[in-house]
Amino acid sequence: MQGSKAVAAHFEFPIRLMQVGTSHLSIGLMRGQFRFLREAGFDVSVVSSPGPELYAAAEGEGVQVYAVPMVREISGLADLVSLWRLRHLMQRLRPTITNVSTPKAGLLAGIASVLSRVPCRVYTLRGLRCETASGWKRWCLILAERVACRCAHRVICVSHSLRKKAMALGIADPRKFVVPASGSSNGVETDRFAPTPERVRQATILRNDLGIPSDAPVIGFVGRFTRDKGICELIDTYLKLRHQHPAVRLLLVGDFEAGDPVPSHTRKTIQDDSQIIRTGSVRDPALYYHVMNVMALPTYREGFPNTALEAQAAAKPVVTTRATGAVDAIQDGITGILVPVGDVDSLISALSGLIDHPEMARRLGSAGLERVRHEFRQDLIWKALERELLSLLQEKGLPVPRAADSKAVPPLNSPVNLASP
Repeated sequence: MQGSKAVAAHFEFPIRLMQVGTSHLSIGLMRGQFRFLREAGFDVSVVSSPGPELYAAAEGEGVQVYAVPMVREISGLADLVSLWRLRHLMQRLRPTITNVSTPKAGLLAGIASVLSRVPCRVYTLRGLRCETASGWKRWCLILAERVACRCAHRVICVSHSLRKKAMALGIADPRKFVVPASGSSNGVETDRFAPTPERVRQATILRNDLGIPSDAPVIGFVGRFTRDKGICELIDTYLKLRHQHPAVRLLLVGDFEAGDPVPSHTRKTIQDDSQIIRTGSVRDPALYYHVMNVMALPTYREGFPNTALEAQAAAKPVVTTRATGAVDAIQDGITGILVPVGDVDSLISALSGLIDHPEMARRLGSAGLERVRHEFRQDLIWKALERELLSLLQEKGLPVPRAADSKAVPPLNSPVNLASP
């Protein structure tokens, strides 16, 4: 007890919390969370590879940001350099808590946290890349996850099925795993996607700008164009579905990626087919959901798909697979339809049924909206995360932060503190 008190006395309010992700894009997926934690009394700093989403966190969330280049794939020398830089940064900032996520940052920042003797170490597991890997790469990824989990005191899983899969793979002591609230990385900002009259009006204009006829059924997809996301199955489904619904349009919001690329013939179809509308990457996809009749996500693996929540927040039905993470995102037959992974015929049947029965599609969409509002609002997810952080602090005999008053909150235009090696 005396030791705990001595440690607690060493730290001053507010408690320093460092959030680390590999890519700046992963930082963008946690919009609003950093501000919430800052206002809860944490001194928040955010670390990732340099990029617009990292700098936006400084301007929009009022937190300090630090750029440390990290590559997503295995890269020996570059990884060692990133590890050294992360450790150096942690030794300088002396965080009380590190919350690391995504495989590479989870591994490198997890090791750096141990080497820097960070008192409270959290690993947020947002998915398992090893699920769709094979051979030596699969075992390397599993080993990386085990090391990242071993470095952490708490492993936050963003879905219950992800927790179950991680336990089956034996990547950590089951007692470390927790799923805050109903899961998801950041919840969903329901008001940003809600089907208001003005948003529906704007979507009608957008639909016209995209060259989509007013009476054409639209199947939508939002995300990376990769094999893991099921893009190959989605294109095969669309091509066959056109025989039943010649006017159907496929709206693809996103772009190709070099990692896990789709086959050349799939890429050519996407680029050449006049009824496939490709928008490229967009900063805010909210309006695009209202152009869709149904969203399709034929994914092979997820942590918890944000796009499924966003589509439901827009009152759109979702067809997705029984893959890890995706199975948590909808209620089969209530807010959407689940199909087996890789099953094109089942995907055709589900999408065709929703196109043929618009009343059923509206019913599923409305139920999805209600579920999102009840279980996945951002404030629910953030408060559950805060409870986990406070619990860990208390377990370690450390003080918990006082909620910041208005004078303690830094202005949103505070300068960016950028540690670029």
